[in-house]
Amino acid sequence: MVKKVRLGKSELLVNPIGLGTNAVGGHNIYPNLDEEVGKNIVRTALENGMNFLDTAFIYGPERSEELIGEVLKEKGTREDVVIATKGAHKFVGKDIVVDNSPSFLKKSVDEGLKRLQTDYIDLFYIHFPDNDTPKAEAVGALKELKDAGKIKAIGVSNFSIEQLKEANRDGYVDVLQSEYNLFKRQAEKDLLPYTAENGISFVPYFPLAAGLLAGKYTKDTTFNDGRAKNPMFQGETFAKNLAKVDQLRDIAEAKGAEIPHIVLAWYLTVDSIDAIIPGAKKPEQVENNLKTLDISLSSGEIEKISSIFKG
Repeated sequence: MVKKVRLGKSELLVNPIGLGTNAVGGHNIYPNLDEEVGKNIVRTALENGMNFLDTAFIYGPERSEELIGEVLKEKGTREDVVIATKGAHKFVGKDIVVDNSPSFLKKSVDEGLKRLQTDYIDLFYIHFPDNDTPKAEAVGALKELKDAGKIKAIGVSNFSIEQLKEANRDGYVDVLQSEYNLFKRQAEKDLLPYTAENGISFVPYFPLAAGLLAGKYTKDTTFNDGRAKNPMFQGETFAKNLAKVDQLRDIAEAKGAEIPHIVLAWYLTVDSIDAIIPGAKKPEQVENNLKTLDISLSSGEIEKISSIFKG
């Protein structure tokens, strides 16, 4: 049995390895997605004890939530699953704007409930901050929804340290989701110390840095998606990054594991990172991600991994 962990100060208990579902119905993120494969990814997660699913209104848009809702309906296992979703994006004509107003957040939750075919959302995040709404007011609206039983826990995503402190003025924030990986460690300066001190779980997104930390690329690998313009995947920087990742190979081989398992296991040793949500584009990747739970890193290995990627 997998030992479940608590998210922040909430009552939510999850498998430390969850599933990021932007490739489940996220047609606006990945071209040519097969929805049946997406549903199989979710089924595989649930069948293997992975109970923490992370989605958002903007994945699709809407479609990721709908497909997850269909699988939950078919499996009839709602109470065993922790669903996290996010809202803040609003379509105004063809433009997308970010809105944290209490009225829009309440509407977002009601619409998310319909798409997910459920009467409560376990964890609802404000996906991005807007420029106008006081953050404590936005979170206050989510507290009202929590008191009404529509959501069980409150999250914020992509908030700066100042925005997070304001959002958590009354101590209502349970989870922060923000970018963090071995290549991008700015969160160690202020966000991670704050979440650790305030009983907030930090859920990192892009934990494998768009595949760079998976150890599968060579300097000859080419990309035809967003990575083609990402500086981390360009020329000299790309070569240096690959050399760092390659230094993890010895640790992985000594444990009979793969590089991504080592990377994901390292995050779980960071204070306040209780769970991680690597994505998957195929059902077998879900099962592979779960092998992370078999990895135990010594303090020496934790330090070595950290030092490889310092600076």
